[in-house]
Amino acid sequence: MIYLNKLNITKTNKIRVGRGIGSGKGKTSGRGVKGQKSRSGVAIKSFEGGQMPLYRRLPKRGFNPINKDKIAIINLSDIQKLIDSKKINLENKINIQTLKKSRVFRSSVNKYKILSKGDLKSKIDIEADYFSKTAKDKIEKIGGLVIIKNQSK
Repeated sequence: MIYLNKLNITKTNKIRVGRGIGSGKGKTSGRGVKGQKSRSGVAIKSFEGGQMPLYRRLPKRGFNPINKDKIAIINLSDIQKLIDSKKINLENKINIQTLKKSRVFRSSVNKYKILSKGDLKSKIDIEADYFSKTAKDKIEKIGGLVIIKNQSK
């Protein structure tokens, strides 16, 4: 039944279910007969009637950053091999572009780190994003120049 209150706002009365056949919502109270949804306390969360649910259709994202920088690593022994095979010219400064040109790194690599495995015989000027302490010490001990990108000394 619809009625008007003092502020002329229409309201509908609450339907009282389970109050006899004559009410139209008696016996099963509009829930149908048997089945999971006819019981009390049942909530079928995110069930879409057998269709693949939205949360399973979308890709998993989690804790994997989308724009993660790919940091490649290279050892001093690898750099020495490149120098010995004359893929790297000692007169120029060694940086990520020269290593990409000599096909040491893929073009998708954005940053690289130099590790200290092996020995370096040649004096080099090298620019990298990261150095291990021992690699930095080995390069400077020979008389080479270490330039750390995007960091102020």
